[in-house]
Amino acid sequence: MRTLFRWLFRLGLLAGVALFGYLVWLYFEIGHQVEPLVHYDPPKTTQIYDRNGKLVANVFDREHRLYVPYEEIPGRVVEALVAIEDTRFFEHHGVNPEAIFRAVIKDIKARKMVEGASTLTQQLVKSTLLSREKKIARKVKEALLAIRLEQELSKEEILERYLNAIFFGHGYYGIKTAARGYFRKDLDELSLKEIAILVGLPKAPSAYDPTRHYANAMARANRVLERMKTLGWIDEATYLREIKAAPKVYDDTLTLNQAPYIVDAVINRLVAAYPDIRRGGYRIDTAVDLEYQAMARDALKYGYDAYWKRHAKPKKDENVSDTFNGAMVVLDGRSGDILAMVGGVDYEKSAFNRAISSRRQPGSAFKPFIYETALNLGYNPESRIPDIARTYRFDEGNTSKLWQPKNYEKDYKGMITLREALVHSRNLATINLASEIGIATLHKKLEVFGIKDLPYNLSIALGNIALSPLQMARLYTVFADMGVLHEPRLVVTVTDDRGTVVEHHEPRGKRVYPAPQAYLLVDMLRDVVRRGTGRNARVRGMDVAGKTGTTNNSVDTWFCSFTPDVETVVWFGNDDNTPLPKRETGGRTAAPSARVFYQALVKKHPEFKRKFEEPEGVYHARRDGRDVLYTDISPLPAEEAAPVDEEIIF
Repeated sequence: MRTLFRWLFRLGLLAGVALFGYLVWLYFEIGHQVEPLVHYDPPKTTQIYDRNGKLVANVFDREHRLYVPYEEIPGRVVEALVAIEDTRFFEHHGVNPEAIFRAVIKDIKARKMVEGASTLTQQLVKSTLLSREKKIARKVKEALLAIRLEQELSKEEILERYLNAIFFGHGYYGIKTAARGYFRKDLDELSLKEIAILVGLPKAPSAYDPTRHYANAMARANRVLERMKTLGWIDEATYLREIKAAPKVYDDTLTLNQAPYIVDAVINRLVAAYPDIRRGGYRIDTAVDLEYQAMARDALKYGYDAYWKRHAKPKKDENVSDTFNGAMVVLDGRSGDILAMVGGVDYEKSAFNRAISSRRQPGSAFKPFIYETALNLGYNPESRIPDIARTYRFDEGNTSKLWQPKNYEKDYKGMITLREALVHSRNLATINLASEIGIATLHKKLEVFGIKDLPYNLSIALGNIALSPLQMARLYTVFADMGVLHEPRLVVTVTDDRGTVVEHHEPRGKRVYPAPQAYLLVDMLRDVVRRGTGRNARVRGMDVAGKTGTTNNSVDTWFCSFTPDVETVVWFGNDDNTPLPKRETGGRTAAPSARVFYQALVKKHPEFKRKFEEPEGVYHARRDGRDVLYTDISPLPAEEAAPVDEEIIF
């Protein structure tokens, strides 16, 4: 018997040595697997902000994670976590032998694995490097990797990785993400009860999700508080106060996307330069103002709803298409900053951004550029041009064709001033003005705007070109800022996850027209709104200048306008390019949306300027009992202009 025991002892010793040797070999064999945690670089959420520092949206790929360095984690968070999950965290070297022994005894009694003994380090290893299956081999590997990780990282580094890697339920990865999501707070703003709720989540994120199982979450949090009291880390008074607390929990979406058309535009603008835009943890500051964005969205919806009220019961001859939609752009006309951009009435139904991607004919909304060109050639708003019918002959291939443009009202006014022609959007007068200027001269003067595919014929006077609402907004800055053309600015600053500014954009503008000449046109556009085709955009007590645009058969309706502080462009039409019903024009369909926006703006910001400032170099005179304007370049005409030839060939 004694011999048998010796042999058993020797076999046991050999087995123990072999097992120890195997574990040592395995330790070094799998040691490299901790590298992803040593050099930790998890997917991080990119956040987009408006000009006032308000969050526009969270942008991420698979995991929504707001990373927080250890230095920014409050001590109470660490205490609460260690209290409930791993009291001896700062003493052990990756595994806790006492906890393992307790768990083994309980597992033996239950004849199955009922209790874990994982340290925080082991939990980190399991959640990031291993599967969750309860097998001996996996547990051994977990323990060895935890020991190895403790050799590579400090306790603080392990805690930092743990609190950023662990899933806290509801789609939140990391404790900063969970704090912002559940409580809309930063970590240093949390109450002790809120901290207890958060650190109680990793054990069972779904079961303790406070948005779904509030009572469970409170019970778990109270156990955290009780454990902290038992350890002497909080006093009785604190415990009694916090255990009664019932924090408000928010059930927000993960993206918190308040301006989806803006977000899409930002991502599309940056993705080529930053392929990791959805996982790199960038901060993107934009020129957008969420307050303006909401007002623009409401204003566009107002115009859309008004249209459908008019055509709730369409007549037999009316073409009412369910593809009717719109877009609105709001710029700071003095800088080009995109304050708001709504690419459609309902993003959920159509994510297509009409403000950027649609190309539509502006029609009469392009006329101001013809008139401004004339002013800079010496014409005056009081100069007279013929508003009479003309027939134009042109060649198309081997065929000679005739073009007979008409006014919208189907009448003629004879000789009228430039001001009246623009105020009432007279097509024939504008075409005759373009003919007087000459197509070659017009093209040369308009080159400064960089407009592609300008037609080399008189149809240019009626806006026969394809432009997006954003492009039209860019062009109109030359009037909004008294002769200075600004490039639209959406992205202001891009900052990487290390806090380094990797991209910054200043406003870009260049003077195209002298300020006095631009003001003459602004004054004419102000009359368009006061008493012309833009009357539906009038706002009591505020100067609004603008121009309507309506293409043939009302396929496109526009209103491009500005106040002393803000510029807006509104477009409505059918996505399938079919005509709108009769009498749908820029003045009727689009202008009311601009009015609603400006009214909301004045209500929010009564301090905004109400009147346009007249620049130096603009002079006043009396003519026919009226106050008229002139400049050194555009003196008052001495006599009426003579009629032009009856037929022009182009």
